[in-house]
Order: sequence, then structure tokens, then C-alpha cells
Amino acid sequence: MKNIISKKVEQMQPSGIRAFFDLVLGMKDIISLGVGEPDFVTPWAIREAGIYSLEQGFTSYTSNKGLYKLRLGLSRYLKAKHKLDYSPEEEILITVGVSEGLDLALRTIINPGDKIVVPQPSYVSYGPVTELAGGLPIYIDTTKDDFKLTPEKLEKAVDKRTKGIILNYPTNPTGISYRRKELEALSRVILKHRLVCICDEVYGDLTYDFEHIPFAGLGGLKKNTIYLNGFSKSFAMTGWRVGFACGPKDIIAGMTKIHQYTIMCVPITSQMAAAEALVSAKKPVEEMKREYRRRRAFVVEELNQMGLSCHNPQGAFYVFPSIKKTGLNSLEFSQKLLKEEKVAVVPGTAFGASGEGYIRISYASGMESLKEALERIKRFLGRIKNAKK
Repeated sequence: MKNIISKKVEQMQPSGIRAFFDLVLGMKDIISLGVGEPDFVTPWAIREAGIYSLEQGFTSYTSNKGLYKLRLGLSRYLKAKHKLDYSPEEEILITVGVSEGLDLALRTIINPGDKIVVPQPSYVSYGPVTELAGGLPIYIDTTKDDFKLTPEKLEKAVDKRTKGIILNYPTNPTGISYRRKELEALSRVILKHRLVCICDEVYGDLTYDFEHIPFAGLGGLKKNTIYLNGFSKSFAMTGWRVGFACGPKDIIAGMTKIHQYTIMCVPITSQMAAAEALVSAKKPVEEMKREYRRRRAFVVEELNQMGLSCHNPQGAFYVFPSIKKTGLNSLEFSQKLLKEEKVAVVPGTAFGASGEGYIRISYASGMESLKEALERIKRFLGRIKNAKK
């Protein structure tokens, strides 16, 4: 049978992260520094709330928008923490992780041929999901600007067909983030051109060196911003698959239309657990954050000492060191490291063409594993250096 698969899907490349980690399956004694998942178990109070909800018989559908208890809790949480004012009735939608929120946001705002600006290196799904929605991703290389989008480059990239921008901070894969002045400079360009800003801030609570400022909280930006966040990273709830989108009621209504036909609702057990996370998980979240900060300091220092130039990330749990001095490209380096030392990292090219010459290392792994992995990387680099002599 011919022409069964759509051309968009045929032309789409598999996820660079998942494609690489298919190689890891079945290999023994691997230390994986690749997948962006906390190594912590979901805090007990959250797990207990999920268990108790089942024991009480909460096994039904919820509203398409999500459990009202959770939406109300989020409204109060965001107002207390960030002074963001969102109506639980009209401006908040519970999604299957931030990934679904991103997909819904793009499909809601894009008309065929609309352009969406994507700073690179970027999370693997931003470009493909934009294309699936009928849009055209416009990539901006940030490697010469400390991995940050500048107002000048954003201004240069915008034309009459530009509909919006995907802004992720702290950023996957680089861990960089933006201070208020930097965000305000970007906001002036966004307001000038009336762009929609889809802000993926799932790592916001894992900001280490300064306060995380939600983009929607800047003056005049709430009406332009779709604020995406979730429970996966800061609450160690990846498998629960709970995210949320906040924004203008007409956009949230559009996203809800798509959501009700494709997903219907997020599982009630996960939503009950997430509602509990908002009220009882502050202490374990802070403990996890302190441990990530400790690991970050260790990993960055070790990588720089062994000659892999590495900036200090301000958030998330990734470092993005340069491997250019080795003479290997990103894929070669990652494959050889995996084969020779059984350490799995992600080639920088998984995050776009501008990621060439870099690798992503996740420090969401125990300290002992990190120490052993870095010893193996150091040994691997030693062999490369000796081979050049």
C-alpha cells in the first residue's frame, strides 16, 4: 500500500535522545548521565495522596479542564509564589505533562505557514511539534551569546509571518536562565511585534543563583504569554504526567477544545497527588534542590579541570560542556565514550545543529555515580590525548 504515512511524519527525524539511548538497552554496567529525570522518588506525602485517592474510590473522569481542586490550588500557589493571577475557571488547563501543553498551545495558535522562533540548542520536541501543527520553526543559534537569546537576534529573525516564540528557561539542554533585565529586553521585542510567547518554565523551581521570574509576570506580557509548567521535575513526578497551561481565556478555551477530543482529561489519581504536592512538598523540594546545587558545583569543576570547557548553569540539572578540543564530533564522542567506558551522555546535535561540538550531561544522578562517570570520562580523554601524540 502506498502513501499511508503522512509526508510530515515520514520526514520527521526520531528524537535524538531516544535514538541514542536505544543503543544503551541491554548493555551492562552502564552509567547513564543522559535522561532528564530526577533520581529522587516522589515525596511520600504526594504518593500517599495518590494511594488514598484510589482507596477512597476516586477512579472517574474529571472535567476536561482538570480537577477543580487542582486548578484552584494552582491559582492560589501561583499568586502566592509569583504574584500571577489566573482564574481557575477560565485560565488554567491541566495537561498530560508540559509536552501536551506545548502541543496544544502550538496547534491552537498556528495557521499554516506561521513561523515560530526557537532559540537553539533547544529541547528536542520544539521544532517537530511546531511542524506537526503546520508551522515553520525558525532557529536562532545562541552558542556565541552564552546560550542566551538576545533582543537583537530576535528582532532580526522576526518578519510578517512570525506568530510566536518558544522560550524555555532554565533551559534544557544548557541549564542557562535569564534575569529580569534580560527578560524585559526580550519582552520589548515581543510586545512590539505582538508575538505569542509560549514559555516552558518546567525547571523554574530549580533555579539556583537568582530568583526565577515568570515571563507572564512582566508588565504587559500576560495577554501575550502561554505559561507552561508541571510537576515532573521539581516535585520528582515524571511518571505521574501532570502539567498545566495558564493563559488568556480564549487561548485556554482553544487548547481545551483540542484536549477534550484527544486526551479528555489527565488521570484523576495523578491530579489528586499533584494537588497534595502544592500544599505539603515544600521541604522535600528544597532538599532536592540543595542536592542538585551540590552536584552542579562538583560536575562543573571536574569537567573544567579535565579540559572540557563548561559554563556554570543557573538552573535545571544539566551541563553542556564543549568537546571541540577532542577533535571528535558530538555523536562520535558519545558513541566512543559509551563503547569504551560505558558512560552514556547525549550528543549535542540531539538539540539542533548548533549543538554540534557539545554533549549534554544530566546530574540528576547519585553523587557516587557522578564521581565514577567523571573518572571514566577523564580516562577516556586521556586516551584521546595520548593518541594524538
